[in-house]
Amino acid sequence: MNALASIDTTQAESVSPSASPAWIYDGSPIADPMGYGERAVTFLKRLRHPNSDAPNGGFQLAPWQERIVRRIYGPRHPDGRRIVQNVFLLVPRGNRKTSLAAALALLHTIGPERVPAGQVLFAAADREQAGIGFREAANIVRQDKRLIAATRIYDAFNSAKQIVFKAESVTLRALSSDGGAAHGLTPTFTLIDEIHIWKGRDLWEALRSGAAKVDDSLTVIATTAGRGAETLAAEQYNYARRVALGEIDNPAYLPILFQADTDDDWQDEAVWHKVNPGLAHGFPSLVGLRSLAKEAENKPADKAAFLQFNLNVWQANSRDPLFDMTTYDRRTFDHEPSELEGLPCYLGVDLSLSGDLSAVVAAWRHNDGQITICPWLFVPNDDLKDRADRDGLPYEQWRDDGLITACDGPIIDQAMIEDTIRELCAAHDVHEIAVDPHLARRLMQNLHDDSLPVIEFRQTPLNMGVAAGDLERTVNGELIRHADHAALRQHFDSVVASRNPTSGLIRMHKGKKTDRIDGAIAAAMAVSRACAAETNNSKYNAAESDGLFIF
Repeated sequence: MNALASIDTTQAESVSPSASPAWIYDGSPIADPMGYGERAVTFLKRLRHPNSDAPNGGFQLAPWQERIVRRIYGPRHPDGRRIVQNVFLLVPRGNRKTSLAAALALLHTIGPERVPAGQVLFAAADREQAGIGFREAANIVRQDKRLIAATRIYDAFNSAKQIVFKAESVTLRALSSDGGAAHGLTPTFTLIDEIHIWKGRDLWEALRSGAAKVDDSLTVIATTAGRGAETLAAEQYNYARRVALGEIDNPAYLPILFQADTDDDWQDEAVWHKVNPGLAHGFPSLVGLRSLAKEAENKPADKAAFLQFNLNVWQANSRDPLFDMTTYDRRTFDHEPSELEGLPCYLGVDLSLSGDLSAVVAAWRHNDGQITICPWLFVPNDDLKDRADRDGLPYEQWRDDGLITACDGPIIDQAMIEDTIRELCAAHDVHEIAVDPHLARRLMQNLHDDSLPVIEFRQTPLNMGVAAGDLERTVNGELIRHADHAALRQHFDSVVASRNPTSGLIRMHKGKKTDRIDGAIAAAMAVSRACAAETNNSKYNAAESDGLFIF
């Protein structure tokens, strides 16, 4: 199938399954055979909070929060043990997650869920983050003279943070990332705070092994969405999502995922209300969300931050994404090869050694500054199914649809790539063939021997930094045109961008080792050469010039 052929982009509409906690809002009954759920709610409502505007400063438990408390503490085994042992609470910023977590910790420290000599832990990535939840709990205690008398608070600067319930020696402690110091603990309640910023697994493993020593220990992960696909946080989030979707049956694990679904419009305020359960009660600020969303309309990095922190969409790739994929998707056009025959064409060639694909991307420059791109992607056919399983991509379907070329044997045949380049040169006005000489010396020599316009394009930080910047401006500036090539889109979407704070140069790399970005690399090379040729135009090399300039 010719990659330039018109592509029918019409697809049957489908609705992605939702992991949202419908039970929060549907009023369905929550089992509470022994009254422990009611007991927990009653205790929390008797606490006081320094920022409360309720009578006597009473702790304000919003209806959605109350449902969560009842769902954790109500359902019980016949012997009285909680059914829920682990909670994954994914909620956006500004929804008073810390206040709820601190109240739950006090429920296990001074409340009816306490265990004599029990250990209650606030665990976070660093000391400062761990101190936030601890201070919230300490400030709640300080609002009630009876609680002050019943406890001892240790929170001196640069000292271990601890609240002790004196009557039964129950302790609430704040821990940070030193996992070794956590070994030997047997927590009855553990709050894992903002797991998306945790580095390493030492503290996590120490806490999990400690919780396993206690029959009725409860672990609550309370976090906003994170980034990356191979982190501890992503691992826990993916498990929680599978439980929420019913793919895994684990009654002891309670996922509570307030997040936008794949089909949601990120600018729809109804989606904001669905994802931010506190909005109905005045937190976070709706005006503030509107301001953030407005600024994010034309800023990919700000949009990614809004999706992550305010809509809880897990970001698979970089903190500063290179491409606005919504803008990219809008630039889909059906076109015929004949429409491009008279336009200047630039080729980018990215060859691979193993694992990755090899890519040739053509970029045609239109008179109005727009650029049409089209890829030719090559992959070995021998291990295509294993590769598809490993990368999580439909290579066999893409091969059958003509979106990739599967080369016979275990390696990519460079002769097929060379033939493709020659065919493009025969059919189009190819001005340059940009090739990284690494792995391509013979190919470059063969093309040069036939007087084809091959140029050396070393993939150095400087060269690729400029090329990535050109591609970013072209895509996000709505100057790109493409035929909705599924494999190429996946390569664009997998790019992780790192920006040099001094030079501003961009480095394109993978988010995880199984990502493929070869098509995006080749596209950057081709588009950059097309942009350079356009900016190099002057009256001296213009096509309409027909004489000698003398001054």
